[in-house]
Amino acid sequence: MRIFVTGASGWIGSGVVPELLEAGHSVLGMARSDASAERVAALGADVHRGDLNDPDSLRAGASAADGVVHLGYHHDFSQMAEAAALDRSAIETMGAVLDEGAPLLIASGIAGLTPGRPATETDVGDPAVHPRARNAEVALRLADRGVRSAAVRFAPTVHGQGDHGFIAALVAIAKETGVSGYVGDGSHRWAAVHRDDAATLVRLGVEQAEPGSVLHAVAEEGVSTREIAEAIGRGLGVPVEPRPAEHFTWLGRFFGADLQASNAITRQRYGWTPARAGLVADLDEGHYFP
Repeated sequence: MRIFVTGASGWIGSGVVPELLEAGHSVLGMARSDASAERVAALGADVHRGDLNDPDSLRAGASAADGVVHLGYHHDFSQMAEAAALDRSAIETMGAVLDEGAPLLIASGIAGLTPGRPATETDVGDPAVHPRARNAEVALRLADRGVRSAAVRFAPTVHGQGDHGFIAALVAIAKETGVSGYVGDGSHRWAAVHRDDAATLVRLGVEQAEPGSVLHAVAEEGVSTREIAEAIGRGLGVPVEPRPAEHFTWLGRFFGADLQASNAITRQRYGWTPARAGLVADLDEGHYFP
């Protein structure tokens, strides 16, 4: 299949594109800048210049492909509603031009699904907790006209060498403050997945997902935030201590939350077996601490 990938040059996209190519698919990767276009081309994909703010470019990209993997998102936590609205518009635009049987996989998350217990693929997101939850509903409803729509819920940390997300931010805070902290007693747990395992699951979803599916890109159900802090402390050689949520600035609301998720249904349905390093082992490899 020829797959149109938004966010192709991003952290997850740069793992998904090679995975699709290695499996024999061709990729049309969206790029909104010259630098992004160079990264997409270097991955081996064809370049489609466009932007989430440009419906015509999204429509053209989706129309030129057999399916879509939508990973692009404006991660601006100060404008969550606006970012979610833009994402929803992009899903509607691309979904409208896909044929029956075409795959449409969108990126989603597990935050706020089931505080206090691991979320499963059957749990439904609450838009009041995160406006992005409504976007998954929009995508999954495309199943009504035969589009093989699926929401891939990624763990809060998609880790690996080159990660610039939550774990990299925690490392930066620990460097700056001289202490690797955790909120409360550190018993909150974060689901985690290695970027390369997540990319494999996206490829399996493109090939196998039934219309209206939910997949959990989760390898570890929950790693305690204290364990994460301890691994960062070892890597930087700094003390590990409890800290209030404010210590972590914008990240405090997430690091103090319980974000667990199960992958049992996804593993069984797609034969997905995560095989890369777990989060703590990945931290202990040292590449987060150049």
